[in-house]
Amino acid sequence: MTVTKQPSDDRLDEPQMVLAWRAEALARAGYPAEEAFLLAERDDVDLHQAIYLLESGCPVGTAVRILT
Repeated sequence: MTVTKQPSDDRLDEPQMVLAWRAEALARAGYPAEEAFLLAERDDVDLHQAIYLLESGCPVGTAVRILT
């Protein structure tokens, strides 16, 4: 008999994991938590472009307006 382990209820599903990873990457790049989450949850925001904007000296507010 083979028993497969079911994930516990406290684990994140894959979309939630991706969202958390994107928000963390944006926060590490310099976006405040609220803006990082806002951008992370949008499928139309290119993560690399969002990070590049800040690395290029673009202010956070301007970057958010460009991306959204």
